[in-house]
Amino acid sequence: MPDTSPTPETRKLSYGEAVNAALHRLMEELPETLVYGEDVGVPGGVFGVTRGLRKQHGDRAFDTPISESAILGSAVGAAMMGRRPIVEIMWADFSLVALDQIVNQAANVRYVSGGRLRAPLTIRTQQGNAPGACAQHSQCLEALFLHVPGLRVCMPSTPQDAYDLLVTAVHSDDPVLVIENRTLYFGAKEEVVVGGPVLPMGGVRERHAGSDATVVTWGSITHRAVEAAEALAREGIGLHVIETPWLNPFDTGTVIASARRTGRLAVVHEANVTGGFGAEVVARVAGAGVTLQAPPIRVGAPDVRMPAAPTLAQVLVPDADRIAGEVRALVRGGSR
Repeated sequence: MPDTSPTPETRKLSYGEAVNAALHRLMEELPETLVYGEDVGVPGGVFGVTRGLRKQHGDRAFDTPISESAILGSAVGAAMMGRRPIVEIMWADFSLVALDQIVNQAANVRYVSGGRLRAPLTIRTQQGNAPGACAQHSQCLEALFLHVPGLRVCMPSTPQDAYDLLVTAVHSDDPVLVIENRTLYFGAKEEVVVGGPVLPMGGVRERHAGSDATVVTWGSITHRAVEAAEALAREGIGLHVIETPWLNPFDTGTVIASARRTGRLAVVHEANVTGGFGAEVVARVAGAGVTLQAPPIRVGAPDVRMPAAPTLAQVLVPDADRIAGEVRALVRGGSR
């Protein structure tokens, strides 16, 4: 595909504004794109992320009935016929209504057609806990989709990555889930380079330097992991914090190299621990024969449903203090 990207410029954008800027760019440079979902057209999205798309690009941005199965089913068909749909599932929890369309259809298009067809569709969704989210609006489901061959998955945590990863996803010929987090949409504005080249999938972000332990993380909890690393640095404990915004493809080599250098490994994610992708990260390091000075740990939510009460939910989702405490114990051999 020829590079039709605009001239790069730097703008001050929040996370949500960065997503919006990426969508405008994609609609302008890829005429085959469509943006649709519940309330994304005329209202501009329940979080305001799709604001202005319908006004500027007409009926290529439109609203749909409340039917995730119809949204995803039509996206698979449109992608197979040459379109490049960007569909929004308002909450990741609601994607479970359309698992057949995602898992049995989108992920299989290239394989079952012998490579004659493809499904270049992007599913934008958001997940994670926020005040009042409750059990049906707060699940972290990345591990479920990472278990499915044929699906690409990414979880940006910064405005720059929110912009870059979405642009990369929509240019991909594979189905991609871009999992955002609503607690990030209205955060502080940061300098974001827009209009740059389309970046390849994969790679990591080294968020904090250190040699006492490797911390692997992704999504919005990255910020809490960095906060924990900064607190421990004041105690003389250095953490190498690696954010992996792309979970498929996953940069296993960088994680293994860091764990081999530090001799300790912690994986931090907002999802509950059992069956979380953190177990896969630990397995890959162990499978590479890395000798660790202490058993690896996984820091995540306990295996319970998320309560509606914010004070109760705060106890379940790891904060910087809990992350620091568990990693401190890892480094010091059990003493917190």
